[in-house]
Order: sequence, then structure tokens, then C-alpha cells
Amino acid sequence: MEAVEEKKTEIPEYTFYTVTKFSERHQFVTEGGLRFQIFNAGNNGLAESGAIVRIGRKVLIDEPKYFGWIKGQQKG
Repeated sequence: MEAVEEKKTEIPEYTFYTVTKFSERHQFVTEGGLRFQIFNAGNNGLAESGAIVRIGRKVLIDEPKYFGWIKGQQKG
């Protein structure tokens, strides 16, 4: 019998969290503070960063993109 070779497809690793879970995981930002950032995402660049993913009414935070947005807030 011949061994069947399986094709492995690379699945990109995304790390999404709800607002509550993200603020529990990263205590530097409160849930209210994060919701404020999301509410103003069109004005503060957060929407352009791609860190906010909306599925219906659910809002998810893409962790790597969120931290990229934070680094982009540095003035210098």
C-alpha cells in the first residue's frame, strides 16, 4: 500500500478577542476605555489599522493589529 501524502494548508494565525476578554487579558486598558477607542475608531485611526472586526453586532479585536496601532500612536 502506498502512503497517501496529505497536503497541509497554511492557515494564517489570527488572534481575535471580544472587548471584555481583551481588557481582561491586557489590564492596561479598561473595557470602557477600549469601547471609547472603538466608538471613535473613525477619528483615531483604529478603523484604518484593521484592528477592529465587526460581525453583526459583535466587535472583535485583532490583537497584533491593535498593538501595531498603539505603536503607531508614538510621536517622535
